[in-house]
Amino acid sequence: MAEIHKFVPITKAKNELLELIRQVEKDDSTIAVTKNGVPAAVILSMEKFEGLIETLDILSDEETMKSLKKSIHQGRAGKWVSYDEVFGR
Repeated sequence: MAEIHKFVPITKAKNELLELIRQVEKDDSTIAVTKNGVPAAVILSMEKFEGLIETLDILSDEETMKSLKKSIHQGRAGKWVSYDEVFGR
């Protein structure tokens, strides 16, 4: 599970926004911006954000989830398909 790597008060975040963005891009970290000591927003890299959106799309697609669950069940039962069977080599 993803974790918050750093908590930054909103006033500090405002003054250091460019540096915080550079940090999340470089380290692929996640920073929570706090307001009155309570997390109010999150800064994360575009790559991590796109991955999150893609995961939400997959989880919300009923057909994809049905297929994924079936594949997991088949894998656990030892019903594997070879690479050549899938890609026709």
